[in-house]
Order: sequence, then structure tokens, then C-alpha cells
Amino acid sequence: MDVLVTGGAGFIGSHFVKRLLPADDIGQVTVLDALTYAGHIQNLGEAFLSPKLTFVEGNILDRPLVDQLVQRHDAVVHFAAESHVDRSFYAAGAFLATNVIGTQTLLDAAQRHSVDRFVHVSTDEVYGPLLTGSATEDAPLRPSVPYAASKAASDLIALSYWQTSGVPVCVTRSSNNYGPHQHPEKIIPLFVTRLLKGEPVTLHGQGQHVRNWLHVADHCAGVELALRYGTPGEVYNLGGGTDLTSRELTSMLLEACGATWEAVTYIPDRPANDLRYSMDCSKAMQTLGYRPQHDLEEGLAQTVEWYRTNPDRWAPLLRKAATQLELAATAVLEG
Repeated sequence: MDVLVTGGAGFIGSHFVKRLLPADDIGQVTVLDALTYAGHIQNLGEAFLSPKLTFVEGNILDRPLVDQLVQRHDAVVHFAAESHVDRSFYAAGAFLATNVIGTQTLLDAAQRHSVDRFVHVSTDEVYGPLLTGSATEDAPLRPSVPYAASKAASDLIALSYWQTSGVPVCVTRSSNNYGPHQHPEKIIPLFVTRLLKGEPVTLHGQGQHVRNWLHVADHCAGVELALRYGTPGEVYNLGGGTDLTSRELTSMLLEACGATWEAVTYIPDRPANDLRYSMDCSKAMQTLGYRPQHDLEEGLAQTVEWYRTNPDRWAPLLRKAATQLELAATAVLEG
């Protein structure tokens, strides 16, 4: 099976590519990535030692390029997305273009060339906040921020191509990922890198927001199961089984980084900061054999150690991300 992986130089996509390449039944793996601020060729690292890997720098909005690549592959695994909530407040158009139109561009090509499999990777944020209970795959989609709304729209577009055209689409929705070489705009690498530099971190509200944490390797295992065994037209929730408030997560990160609560400042909550996400993952467990393997405490310790020993990978990104977010916010305010 030859597989096209979009966003394969990003955090999750690169881990997936490294997981896929050694499999005997996998032929060529082509990564299509625009190498925006969150995608880096270094994330693929040792994967370039494999003769199976081809890297193409390009955008999923480039229809001729997408068509050319999809035509040469049996399957598409679609990670490419704009994914940072705060950025979606300032640049919603970019999120809609990439996440919705980009997905539609890929689906059009998949339809024309009759791919065997298409896995669309999504997020638990499409379900919106749940004060109690857990969302099953057929729960209503109630996104509350532009990022989540763009992903919900892309999910519906993807599933519609199965209904109307028979494109063999599966959708996976994961909880919050963590692990090595995640971009330092996300909460775990942001807190870890700041704490390792002796800088303070900030908690929204009283740190009451609840998220489920999934090691990136466990997420990639679930996506591979969907690629191999998923039923077209179905959605699969992929969670990690560990729910934490942001205060509880901060406590674990402080301990792992050798810091104290003196490093923490509470700040006013951001707009539409959903209090709690929760998914029921029993469907993926029962039908795909999905089982998260990583203990959160051990996984966080390994993640912190990676950031501690690889400052050359994240220090430039931290500065660049802060500058870009500041410029984007300024442009909106002045525009």
C-alpha cells in the first residue's frame, strides 16, 4: 500500500510517518507539507534514511499538485490543518481555507482516482463543551471557536463524500496530544520550555478546564488501525483515558521540571475557553482493538527530557511563534 500523508512534517504527522515506514506491507510513503510555522523537516529526522519516504513541499490547496500526488497512492491520511485555537481568533480565514477547502481539494482528488482508503484526522473539540458525560461518535457537533468549527465542517465534508460518491472515508477524533517535538505554542511544550528557562507560566481562570491527554504514539496507533481496519463512513474517537484539569496538569509539569507554584500566575480566562471535553472511546476499542499504552506520568517525564536535551529544536520556534502571534493580533487590531 502506497500512502500519501498530508501534514507529515508536523508534530503528529511525523510520528505517524515514522510508525508507518517499517511495516512490510507499506510501499511508498509520500509526505505533503507546506512547512508553515508548525511543520519542520527536522521532525521527520531518521525517517529520511528509508528509501520508502518521499517528501514534497506544497500546500493542500494546490489542486494540480494534490491531484498528481493522490493519483499515485492507494491511501490518503490527512493530518494537514491549522490547529491553534488562539490563532483562529485572529486569522479565521486561513483556518477555513486550509481545514475546509483543503480537505475538499483532497477529497475531490480521492474521488477522481478511486483511492482505497482515506483517513481524515480530527479533534474532540468539534463536540464542544460537555459539563457531564462523554460524547459518542454520533453526538451533535457543537464547536465554540473558529478552529473547532473549521474542523467540524471538514468532518462533515469528508463524510459527505462517502455518502454521495463512495469515497472510503474514515474520520478519527482525538483528545489533546503530547510528546516529543510538539510546537511550543501548545500548553505542555509551552509550559515545559518556559519552566526549563526559569520563566513563569500562566493559567487561565483558576486552572479548572478539563482535557483528556493522549500520547502522540497512541494517537498514531489509533490512526493506523483506522487506516487498516476502519469501516468507510464511520467515525472513531481516540482518547487517552487520563482527564486532568489544567491546574492538575501544571502541577505534574512543575514537578517534572523541578519548579514550584511560585512560577505560576493566574490570568483572566480567554474567550470561549470550553470548560470540559470528554469522549467515549469504546467504539474504537471494540471494533479496532484500540488500546492506549502510555502512562501519562511516564510519558510526560519522557517528553520533558526531550525538551531538556534538545533546546536547539525548540528555542528558535518559541521566539518565532510569539512574534508571529503578536504580528497577527496587531494586524487585526489595526485593520
